[in-house]
Amino acid sequence: MDADPSRQVRVRFTTKLPPPLRAPPAAIAVPADLSRMGLSEIVNSLLAAADTDHKAQPFDFLVDGELVRLPLQQFLLAKGISAERVLELEYVKAVAPRKQDEPCPHDDWVSAVDGSNSSFILTGCYDGLARLWKDAAVCTQILEGHSGAITSTRFINKGVETEGSLHVVTGSKDRSLRLYKCDTSVSMDYPKRVGAYKILRGHTSSVQSIAVDPSRDMLCSGSWDSTIKLWAVEGSEEDGDAVSLKKRRMNSDSSGPEESQLEGSATSTLLGHTQCVTAVTWPEQRTIYSASWDHSVRQWDVQTVKETWNMFCGKALNCLDCGGEGSSLIAAGGSDPVLRVWDPRKPGTLAPVFQFSSHSSWITACKWHPSSWFHLVSSSFDGKVMLWDLRTAWPLASVDSHKDKVLCADWWKGDSVISGGADSKLCIASGIEIV
Repeated sequence: MDADPSRQVRVRFTTKLPPPLRAPPAAIAVPADLSRMGLSEIVNSLLAAADTDHKAQPFDFLVDGELVRLPLQQFLLAKGISAERVLELEYVKAVAPRKQDEPCPHDDWVSAVDGSNSSFILTGCYDGLARLWKDAAVCTQILEGHSGAITSTRFINKGVETEGSLHVVTGSKDRSLRLYKCDTSVSMDYPKRVGAYKILRGHTSSVQSIAVDPSRDMLCSGSWDSTIKLWAVEGSEEDGDAVSLKKRRMNSDSSGPEESQLEGSATSTLLGHTQCVTAVTWPEQRTIYSASWDHSVRQWDVQTVKETWNMFCGKALNCLDCGGEGSSLIAAGGSDPVLRVWDPRKPGTLAPVFQFSSHSSWITACKWHPSSWFHLVSSSFDGKVMLWDLRTAWPLASVDSHKDKVLCADWWKGDSVISGGADSKLCIASGIEIV
């Protein structure tokens, strides 16, 4: 097949979208050099002919489960598909942000973000403070107490409010983790400053990453000291109330930050990494995964406190997340521009099952979409946030909200991507339709 624009391909458009967005099933001939934008125009024309109220929108196209990101004739040639047959083209709504919300300013680099709550976003900053943002617009609480930059923040209860309060944990370069209880039942016009009700000490160097177990009873943390520590969350609420009463009495004449009197120690320590543990995730009750600058991804059994699997990938790693089909795929990024995905269920090979290489600098964060097997987001020192689909090697969209290095990213509410960076901003890209 050459690049002759007069060539045509017979196609039939199919979709799983609801009836107003279903094109006629008859096969039609289209120019062979059309790309997805031209195909999208044809589908929109067919839909508008059947419904005068139809509003044009971008679509993506799948052939045998793979997204078409080349002109049709090039795609058919690359896949060895005969141009003589009627090509079934399944169309879906294009995955791309349709709106850039107003960024939320911080006083220093935004180094951590958690979007697992549909009403609040939790951020960590190099100024040593964590912040709770209501509806990605108003800072309602400032969580204080750390003496170093915050590197990781997590909602302990997956963002579910318990009697008008949210429990969160932060990790810092000051080597500690801190637990906070944030009152969300009262509407405030200004940020309320909140002190920690519990401090977790034990690491001998900066805490780099935190994960919460599925039952929300335990935490784990990875550190520059090359260890992973496990911590119990139990007794939090009662302890927090007792400590806050004690703090009020002790600090009645003080205007400085209140320091918690309650401390916790690690229940277990996981040993095996030889350099900084940059990322931990806890997808199943018994299993923790970790990534490190020692170039390895490791799997740990929580009950035996032993390493059960490891993989050396040849790169210092900065981020890690589990997702995809059955939450069994591992995505990781690090000291090169390539986001890699492995399937630990395939023994005997260390080759990634997917590689995405459109970034131009180190990758700082990667996160699977909470309800899709195919979609994930990544951020990089190149200042970009990219949306990916396992069904194509090209990014679905590149979000250029930041003016400097992007340090963290997450999904929020299923249809938004949030990110923080060295420009001291929390940015929100919304209107992302993922079915």
